[in-house]
Amino acid sequence: MMAAATELEVRGELRSNEPMSRHTSWRVGGPAETFFVPDSIADLSAFLAGLDADTPIFWHGVGSNLLVRDGGLPGVVISATKVLRKLERNSDDTVTAGAGVPCTQLARQCVRWGLGPSEFFAGIPGTVGGALAMNAGAHGGETWERVASVHTIDRAGLLHERSPQDYTVGYRSVRGPDNEWFVEATFYFDPDVTPSMDAMKDMLERRKTTQPLGLPSCGSVFRNPPGDYSARLIEAAGLKGHRIGGAEVSTKHANFIINREDATAGDIEALIEHVRLTVLEVHGVSLQHEVRIVGEATV
Repeated sequence: MMAAATELEVRGELRSNEPMSRHTSWRVGGPAETFFVPDSIADLSAFLAGLDADTPIFWHGVGSNLLVRDGGLPGVVISATKVLRKLERNSDDTVTAGAGVPCTQLARQCVRWGLGPSEFFAGIPGTVGGALAMNAGAHGGETWERVASVHTIDRAGLLHERSPQDYTVGYRSVRGPDNEWFVEATFYFDPDVTPSMDAMKDMLERRKTTQPLGLPSCGSVFRNPPGDYSARLIEAAGLKGHRIGGAEVSTKHANFIINREDATAGDIEALIEHVRLTVLEVHGVSLQHEVRIVGEATV
């Protein structure tokens, strides 16, 4: 399947059968066949260039919006958060951030620089790369509203510069060139908008009081349907506190599913599907996943 990843000359960390439960916010998930943490962009490029064309590749950030099934992930999981940490101000109104930069860090630094509107990034629980991949948003702002350009890397290890016009962007949805992954993005801000550190702190405090942040979860499981909220529909269907195995619909925020007690990925996926079918039956609304579900189920 691979051009024997163990034979590639790489400087980064290369692990076999790495439990993905160590790398997801739900704390569940089977093993990655190969888990690679590159040492540099050059190391990443060389690694990609040495892989067989049919090797599955999965890019991993902090695992905050991800459910890896109990059977794990075949091929290679690339965790590039170690090297993609660039965060620089380019001009009076533009900033370049690597795909591995946490969105909260981007928000805090932009507020310090006086660049706005940027506070909403603090409400996104993942990295810049994940936010770009799904057009993540919070508190009325969305990632791609601020994108001036992106740099990507393809499976041959070649770098590309792309403009927003190369992508079709919607609500929690981004489609672009196949087999390319985000390395960094340049964001533009409005010179006449002054961000507020107090407003950002208020957003973070609101998250703390309305979401079960002290327990393993992935954030919002479902996208909000047009004109409504998934959490309202789930709560109105009587699903708060419903459990399958160790997985539970949060009693604090109904669009969160928490790992209450040694849940498996199978428990969580079964509960997600139960919630989806119940809301469809009760309200006639088909909820769409915001969480990404990947990997192989156990037999």
